[in-house]
Amino acid sequence: MAQQAHDASVSDWAGGRSPFAVGSKKLGMWLFILSDTLTFTALLVAYTYVRVANEGWPRPFEPSSIALASVMTFCLLSSSLTMVLAVAAAHRGDRATAAKWIWATIAGGLAFIVLHGYEWMQLIEHGVTPFGNPWGVPLFGATFFTLTGLHMTHVTAGVIYLAIVAQGFRGGRFDSEDVEVSGLYWHFVDLVWMFIFPLVYLLSNVI
Repeated sequence: MAQQAHDASVSDWAGGRSPFAVGSKKLGMWLFILSDTLTFTALLVAYTYVRVANEGWPRPFEPSSIALASVMTFCLLSSSLTMVLAVAAAHRGDRATAAKWIWATIAGGLAFIVLHGYEWMQLIEHGVTPFGNPWGVPLFGATFFTLTGLHMTHVTAGVIYLAIVAQGFRGGRFDSEDVEVSGLYWHFVDLVWMFIFPLVYLLSNVI
């Protein structure tokens, strides 16, 4: 009996199996998300500390800026919904529909990038850079562009990633697990924004 238990344990790790009851692709993505969560957590904590520790922290986000950020948030939330629909279609084996929903998700991501880029240009025109700003407290520019820039880099990478998955899944090169794994990444990117949006924008005129 002990020998049989030992053989079963060894066979699980011998290759071709999933000892954690999860595919290697999904496990790899979860590990990436875990490590990236630590990175964003550190940046959010650092931003909060610098924000609270400096009196006269710039408050450049007027109601129009908050409205723009809200539209950006809507774009990402909508893209999460379309990604859920894409994963569901992929599990049903409906490749054409899944690909269409992934492209809809990409459209939401592109809209976010365009709006975020517009916001950056507006701030740069007002003299905000990673090294200073016209309102004092130079760290504002550094922390803002680092935090939002890293997130937008993730969104851009996600758009490229999803485009590859959409094309590959429609052509039969990828399976439903690939779509689900790409969905995990996209939901993570959206979740990170749900922390950035209130901290950087909504609380900017409160604290």
